[in-house]
Amino acid sequence: MSELVTGDAVVLGLRPARLPSRALAVLVDLVLAWTVYVVLSLVLLTATSSLDTAALAAVQVALFLLVLVGGPIAVETLSHGRSPGKAACGLRVLRDDGGPVRFRHSLVRGALGVVEIQLSFGVIACTASLVSARGRRLGDVFAGTLVVRERVPAARAVRVPPPPPALVGRFRGVDLSRVPDGLWLAVRQFLTRAGQLDAAVAESMARRLAADVAACTGAPVPPEVPAGAYLAGVVAERQERDARRAFGAGPGHDGWPAAAEARGVAREASPEGPPVTGFAPPAGERPGSAAVFTPAPGARSGTAGGAEVAPEPRTGFVPPS
Repeated sequence: MSELVTGDAVVLGLRPARLPSRALAVLVDLVLAWTVYVVLSLVLLTATSSLDTAALAAVQVALFLLVLVGGPIAVETLSHGRSPGKAACGLRVLRDDGGPVRFRHSLVRGALGVVEIQLSFGVIACTASLVSARGRRLGDVFAGTLVVRERVPAARAVRVPPPPPALVGRFRGVDLSRVPDGLWLAVRQFLTRAGQLDAAVAESMARRLAADVAACTGAPVPPEVPAGAYLAGVVAERQERDARRAFGAGPGHDGWPAAAEARGVAREASPEGPPVTGFAPPAGERPGSAAVFTPAPGARSGTAGGAEVAPEPRTGFVPPS
């Protein structure tokens, strides 16, 4: 399955539609369009029976362009990518970046659709859809659009656990630009699912991922930092940099907590227990609140970089929407 992934390694809930569902949606739209075309043709032929052959041919051409070409373009533009057939099949046309389609996108799709769907009886569109990794026809390729499925099982939102407070801002000088998106996605999936793994397996995977990230950045993993906490720290630093690029640097960006508070990021403090330097996946989250770093059983306060870690509230990080 080819899913859409953003630059911060977040998998979007947009799944490209495949050929069977798209063909069914196109069939429904064509049946409706041709029904309207035939009905209007009969009405116009009755009303213009006194015209000569050339005038009748001109009326038929104008009716064809208005109903079978302009109609789908207007419907798709006004419905933001949801024609009757696509609405019935749970599909929608979106731009490649996930935004709604505009008139120019619908115009290109509709103009090419006349050739690859109606004049060629769908042969060109089916061939292009089978060859494309995302099931796109030629109209989608030239318009920069994608047909996605809207009716998908709702998944529970999972969030990457934040790093220990002692590691917040520690990796600010590390070069993360050379880490590929695929590795970021693997790290994010590990952090959100580490609680479902055996402790030994989770530790082994954390070490391998930490070694891969360190190899890309050129900065070794600090020996006193657990692999899981290191991964949570570099992911939080990546998200912080993306937030600064999106919202702009300003007063308070010298420290991560101040920058997060300036952007309105939700934080949750716990009055009991000191911060920890180990890593444990979150045991659970309250709906509508930020993810809270949960200390591992038996974890105690320690030192980071030779300095005593002072007790402070645990904070959560929510990626910017």
